[in-house]
Amino acid sequence: MREETREQPAPLRSGLTTGSCATATSLAAARLLLGGECSDAVSITLPKGKVVQMRLEFCRLTGAGAEAGTLKDAGDDPDVTHGALLYSQVRLLAEPGIRFVAGTGVGTVTRPGLVLAVGEPAINPVPRRMISEHLQRLAQAYGYLGGFEVTVNVQGGEQLALKTMNPRLGILGGLSILGTSGIVRPFSCAAYIASIHQGIDVAHTNGYTHIAACTGNASEDTMRRVYGLPEIALIEMGDFVGAVLKHLRKVPVPRLTLCGGFGKISKLAAGHMDLHSRHSSIDLPQLAGWAANLGADPALQAAIVGANTSQQALALAHAAGIALGDAVCAHALAFARSVVPAQVHVEVFAIDRQGGIVGRAGVQ
Repeated sequence: MREETREQPAPLRSGLTTGSCATATSLAAARLLLGGECSDAVSITLPKGKVVQMRLEFCRLTGAGAEAGTLKDAGDDPDVTHGALLYSQVRLLAEPGIRFVAGTGVGTVTRPGLVLAVGEPAINPVPRRMISEHLQRLAQAYGYLGGFEVTVNVQGGEQLALKTMNPRLGILGGLSILGTSGIVRPFSCAAYIASIHQGIDVAHTNGYTHIAACTGNASEDTMRRVYGLPEIALIEMGDFVGAVLKHLRKVPVPRLTLCGGFGKISKLAAGHMDLHSRHSSIDLPQLAGWAANLGADPALQAAIVGANTSQQALALAHAAGIALGDAVCAHALAFARSVVPAQVHVEVFAIDRQGGIVGRAGVQ
């Protein structure tokens, strides 16, 4: 359980990735096998050279080798794995090299399009490299010429994975062992954007020619209702529409549907690629200007400028027979088309808070 929120603001605390946890526990188990050393903590070197010490919950011999475990500390990031027990089991092999195995709660790749091949345990490249480098240095220190089998486990990982993108990406049976720096940075935009790119890559590699990038659950439900798209073709982009549009320059999926709440689509229409309120705001005077182009009189324009929310502005326009939703989608479409390659057909839907469609543009 996390500590109660502080009354006084303080800097957010960083944590360590599952990749760092797997490295520490693999090293501790291997050191017990080769040197008989067992302690309640172990130090590892992160990819950029920082040395960190991690507390161990256990380090012990088993019938087949040794195992060590640690509790994942994600700092102040709302990571689903925070507090989970991650443990590695290490077995010595006669042949040199390192073999990775997905243990309890760690997933297996079942679809092409990810950085790992189908059938591989979902232990990403940087964690694999971290584990390999630490074990190779350990082997050299002890003059050990054989290899290692490393089985990584996460207690409760199969259930935790249901809260992640793994099932949609075709990573089944548990979580992925992740990390590129070894450090969890609270509320990392980079991690979210990486999951968006992964989703597009997997859909494209598996032959899907139509994907829908959605800002939230309501827009996903709308796309299921309108197009019957499967989970793999639904990209949860949140506020990061720019991550979708820019990635399509590398992976030009033939058809892209963008769907979001009217307010967020109005931000896209204004040329914003990060739709979060910290980085962009709804431009009510611009909405009034677009309404004027459709015939809104001065009184309606003034009412839109003075509206409390974009939804109120939309309701005012709708009551006057002004198709502001369609106009906003048309402007959003024009901006999106200016970013993606010409061969990508783009369409835009705007919805209200109940998931009803209030505007569309570019729809085939």
